[in-house]
Amino acid sequence: MPEGHSVHRIARQFDRNFVGRPVAASSPQGRFVEGAGILSGRTATSVRAVGKQMFLEFDDDIWLRVHLGMYGAWDFAGDILVDPTIASANGRMGQTNQRGTDLDDPIFDGAGENSLTSIGAPRRTRVHVRMSEQTTGLADEGDEWPPPVVGQVRLRLLTVPSPSPLAAGASIGASGRVGPVTCADLRGPTACELQTPDEVAATIAKLGPDPLVDDVAEGEERFTSVVRRKPTSIGLLLMDQNVVSGIGNVYRAELLFRARQNPHTPGRDVPEEVVRELWRDWVRLLAIGVETGQMMTMDDLDPEAYRAAMASRDDRHWVYHRAGLPCRVCGTAIVVEEAAGRKLYWCPSCQA
Repeated sequence: MPEGHSVHRIARQFDRNFVGRPVAASSPQGRFVEGAGILSGRTATSVRAVGKQMFLEFDDDIWLRVHLGMYGAWDFAGDILVDPTIASANGRMGQTNQRGTDLDDPIFDGAGENSLTSIGAPRRTRVHVRMSEQTTGLADEGDEWPPPVVGQVRLRLLTVPSPSPLAAGASIGASGRVGPVTCADLRGPTACELQTPDEVAATIAKLGPDPLVDDVAEGEERFTSVVRRKPTSIGLLLMDQNVVSGIGNVYRAELLFRARQNPHTPGRDVPEEVVRELWRDWVRLLAIGVETGQMMTMDDLDPEAYRAAMASRDDRHWVYHRAGLPCRVCGTAIVVEEAAGRKLYWCPSCQA
């Protein structure tokens, strides 16, 4: 499932490429025809991400709400402006202690996790898990514009080009189109709907604090207060978007391991200082995830190990997806369990 860092990266792409520009909208799949018709011709005016949801505002107080769910993703093509905070941070940033590692060249993950043109569920997940929404990404556009539709595209958004090269603000992009002209294709979302401002506010009000949206100190108090009242296990609470926004299966497992916290402990029994450290660690890891595109959770890696970690998920996590393998700290076999329909990875020794 795409976690909070991915949705914030998507929002930054929309801010750079769509906000302030009229769009042409369509639903090649046919499941969002009415909504696309309402959006088409309108100008995107703002965008925000909260947890795992993105809200794209258009004129006349119309909002598009997208929740990628397990298998959703946005694919971008055309003349793409990349937010400078994420453009090449994967080559210079990522140690979880914020010390940083300076690499000569950016490193791109083999599964495309830190892609700048396809953000969301990994492509291999979209292909093998949900064939009805599958995609292998946008086709090589060549001279064809807009690019051919690939897979089940719920919503396609195109920025409307200037009418001529002489139009105010027009420029000719690398593609040769009068532009900028950018294409964004949405596939496999759990939710894709239009909302009023009141509906957006109501949706956001139900969500737990997001470190990149809410005041960090206030968010810590909200998170701590809720967790310390709940009989529910801390492992489930971290995945509850009403408790805290943006944490998914990977970050849940890694945060708990880094805190050496047993995932089955009821929230009300977790020491307050541990709850607060979980929040503070989430603040750190989310910022790194947004900037690098990677759910990097290991500290103090030497340059060789850091390069390997940036290139492969298998080398950047403490416990996630390591069932049966020895714990990197104590050597005990990592356990995987089912918890509310999701896989929970943890070390029964370090997190006893």
